[in-house]
Amino acid sequence: MEIVPNFSLKKYNTFGIEAKAKQFVAIHSIQDLTTILQENKTQQKFILGGGSNMLLTKDIDALVIHIDLKGKKILEENEDFVWVRSQAGENWHEFVLWTIDQNFGGLENMSLIPGNVGTTPVQNIGAYGTEIKDTFVSCEAMTVANQEIKIFTKDECHFGYRESVFKNEIKNQYIITSVVFKLTKKNHKINTSYGDISAELTKNNISNPTLKDVSNAVITIRQSKLPDPAALGNSGSFFKNPILLKSDFEKIYKKFPEMKYFDISETEVKVPAGWLIEQAGFKGKRFGDAGIHKNQALVLVNYGHATGQEILNVSKNIQDTIFKIFGIHIEAEVNVI
Repeated sequence: MEIVPNFSLKKYNTFGIEAKAKQFVAIHSIQDLTTILQENKTQQKFILGGGSNMLLTKDIDALVIHIDLKGKKILEENEDFVWVRSQAGENWHEFVLWTIDQNFGGLENMSLIPGNVGTTPVQNIGAYGTEIKDTFVSCEAMTVANQEIKIFTKDECHFGYRESVFKNEIKNQYIITSVVFKLTKKNHKINTSYGDISAELTKNNISNPTLKDVSNAVITIRQSKLPDPAALGNSGSFFKNPILLKSDFEKIYKKFPEMKYFDISETEVKVPAGWLIEQAGFKGKRFGDAGIHKNQALVLVNYGHATGQEILNVSKNIQDTIFKIFGIHIEAEVNVI
């Protein structure tokens, strides 16, 4: 376990932004994590997972602790369900594929989402009609202040749309070290309600899809819309889909009757941010080496040498323009550092 000074984080963030850490250390065990926190109590710390949901706009003047805990284990199972624990440093997509190979259902719609397992509860990540909270049982986390281990139940995580207690009330106070999921072993709840998935399955003449069929469909769809971060720096969806009160939405809808929307409750409507951005003319636009992807307006990209600040400026331009046109504020899903 070596602390490295002046460490480049370019390979540790999916935007591929060149930024330096004042100090950097990779953690491979709980004991390592305990030791590092105990020996650096007074130092500023920055916890780094898969680097898939952040935009670095500056060097990090702190000790960057990269959580690289590996391993997965079946904790318990019965005829219908299995409880699986994954360590925080496991790659999310590889973990999803592993569950599918075991014929464990529940995560297949979230195939190919970038990042590591440990950060999934923070964002309550989701895709194609499913979210982490649907299969989440608990997570284990260490307090930064005194290295105590706490188990957070699903209720204690206060999950919302791309929200959790770890982004709000206790932000930066805990480091998630492992996550437990409850998955199905049979009678899987195959979710093909999103049109894109249904269309992809129909195209392949699949009428009774398996977990693998759904996963493959999601992978194909995501690859067609989202660039591979290894080839084109990005963090997936940069913005959240705005949720509006129906009373407010109806006023906007009168002016823009072609606006896409989804009812999510009796009082709320979700509007696709990608549709708003595309209507505002940003899809495929480029501002130097920062831009908006040609196939998916929600995705901001680094064409090679963009700085984090340049990408942030593009995002603010989009937000300001959307508000001027539609009167709707769209929030960044990505954490801006």
